[in-house]
Amino acid sequence: MRPLDTGAVLSGAFGTFRRYWKPLIGVMAAVQGIGILLVAAAFAITFWATYDRFSALFDLGPGESPEGSDVAALFLSFIPAGVVLLVTTIVGAAMFSALCPALIQEAVLGRTVTFGSLWRRSWSRLPAVLGTVLLTALAAGGPAILLYAICVPLIIVSADLDGSGPPAAFFLLLLGTFLFAPFTVWLMTRFSLAPAAAVCEGLGPVAALRRSSRLVRDGWWRVFGISLLGYVVAMAVGYAIQMPFSFVGVFGLFPTLPGAGDPAPEPSALVFGFAIYAATTMLGGFVSALFQYSFPQLVIALIYVDQRMRKENLAAALIATAFPAPSETSATEPENRPEVGPGTVPGTGNAADPEQS
Repeated sequence: MRPLDTGAVLSGAFGTFRRYWKPLIGVMAAVQGIGILLVAAAFAITFWATYDRFSALFDLGPGESPEGSDVAALFLSFIPAGVVLLVTTIVGAAMFSALCPALIQEAVLGRTVTFGSLWRRSWSRLPAVLGTVLLTALAAGGPAILLYAICVPLIIVSADLDGSGPPAAFFLLLLGTFLFAPFTVWLMTRFSLAPAAAVCEGLGPVAALRRSSRLVRDGWWRVFGISLLGYVVAMAVGYAIQMPFSFVGVFGLFPTLPGAGDPAPEPSALVFGFAIYAATTMLGGFVSALFQYSFPQLVIALIYVDQRMRKENLAAALIATAFPAPSETSATEPENRPEVGPGTVPGTGNAADPEQS
């Protein structure tokens, strides 16, 4: 119940993951599983609907080339499936961004967390968190997208008209990317606490972005540094998790490969070896991704708690919630004790929050 230094934030994220890994991994696996099923169904339906068009592109005679209209038609037919993939990815990322603050909200008080309670809490705040994610992406990446939309067509047209060298639009694109990168990093860091504010304080997207901006103010470098360190640690640990699976896959594939001077192996044995390698590699990537996605979000959620402790004396409110003072009413009627509302940080309430009063 005190301000956290860098080591305490990282160790707290590890401790939270270790203690609550079952509901956390369960919800994340459910979200990823639903997303995979939706995307697979979208692409399967597209393949089934466009099966005849594949023959027009690939079942060609010697010296024949596919028609441009057939290629364009096949490409356009996969756009709906691509949209499903994009929407599923964005919604899944927003769900992960809501999941970790919801877990930290209960973990700071040592409360029991179940799969059902964590899913309901995350799902209820998903629209607000999704709004913060989209608004942050639009604000941080909007100028760069506009620059690419202007420069890329100019580069293509210039390349068709004059192939003597890189066009001026190419250098403009490089310069714009170099100039917009610091602004993008600054803005994403300034709004990085918005999902936690949306979950823990029940704020809407715009209010959560403003709240994050106030909390990060005068501490941008600290928030940026700890967040970046959290991503680096997640990548390192994720790589360490994936390595044993890769070794198992290599050991399963190696015996099926022919040596120098050996006859060609049986196709079934070679297929079996590659199947083991692919399965273990995919499993390792899936397990690794669960940690790589969750750990940085846990770090950012703890940074949110730390910033409130430093600026708003949140520790006193948390202690009051964890150890409520006995009263005559609560002693005689324990069933009527007020509970902390799900839309606030435990023990604070919207009215007690100086930013909300």
